[in-house]
Amino acid sequence: MRKHIVAGNWKMHKTHTETLALLDEILSKKQNSDTEIIVAPTFINLKAANDEVVGKGITVAAQNMHQAEGGAFTGEIAANMLTDINVNTVILGHSERRAYFHESDGLLANKVDTALKHNMRVIFCFGEELKDRQKNNHFNIVEYQLRDALFHLEKKDWKNIVLAYEPVWAIGTGETASPEQAQEMHKFIRSIIEKVYGSDIANDVSILYGGSVKPSNAKEIFSKPDVDGGLIGGAALHADDFLAIVNAF
Repeated sequence: MRKHIVAGNWKMHKTHTETLALLDEILSKKQNSDTEIIVAPTFINLKAANDEVVGKGITVAAQNMHQAEGGAFTGEIAANMLTDINVNTVILGHSERRAYFHESDGLLANKVDTALKHNMRVIFCFGEELKDRQKNNHFNIVEYQLRDALFHLEKKDWKNIVLAYEPVWAIGTGETASPEQAQEMHKFIRSIIEKVYGSDIANDVSILYGGSVKPSNAKEIFSKPDVDGGLIGGAALHADDFLAIVNAF
């Protein structure tokens, strides 16, 4: 049975001191819950964050990683550098990586393969831009992104895949897909996975919604049957807001 997950992507925010302070506040206010809590600080704060939360019901994830095992790639981070500090979850394909760093589905397929080779769990992000939805092309875009980056995987690989649908037009804009729009897309995503991999994998994979989830709308979005949680941006930087979303199930 698939699990509920709320993951906070901290992006390029929080110094070392601020990272530990936010984690301590989250830990002090966190309630017992079946929802998995994930936080993704910046690279330089991953080890300190992991040391702070180990054994306390919070998972630390990386925001990105390189597809190569190592080499002359200045400024990049390899999978074994993450797993060596017990960071075993990575976000790949975020819309900002696609837009600002021109990451293609082919490149992301290589990154996914590398992460899985190291037995990491991947939170794979995808979603359409506003122009795609306006042209009623959003379903095709989402299907192509999944097909080109993930549909080469074997069935056994899917135990380490979490999907995060993020309509690009609803990230950092204050705009949010309606709960009905989110459910419509999540149901579609599950249906195309079923066509390729069967109903067991389609029903087991967690699909998160990542588009301006806030305490005020989380409960309604999470009530939809194919929405299994959220990939949270701005609201994840404030303990009370983040935990209100975690507790929305």
